[in-house]
Amino acid sequence: MPCIKPISELRNYNRVLSEVSPDSPVFLTKNGHGRFALVDIGAYERLRAELDLASELAKGERSARTGGWISLADAEKSLGL
Repeated sequence: MPCIKPISELRNYNRVLSEVSPDSPVFLTKNGHGRFALVDIGAYERLRAELDLASELAKGERSARTGGWISLADAEKSLGL
C-alpha cells in the first residue's frame, strides 16, 4: 500500500525520510492533491536508467522504420564480429 502523507508531515522530516525505502516511496500531498514523491536514490537512478534505455530503444526503432533494417550479417560485419 502506498505511503501518502500531507506535506505538513515534513515538519518531522526525519520520521518521513525513515519511511522511504528502495521499494517504497513516500508520496506527499499539498491541499489534498498529489504533489511530490520522495524516493530512494538507488530507485531513482534505476528509474532514470530504464527511461534512458527506453528512449534510446524508441529512437533506434524509429530510425529502423524510416531508414530500414540491416541484416544480421551486415550488423556483425560493421561490429567486426
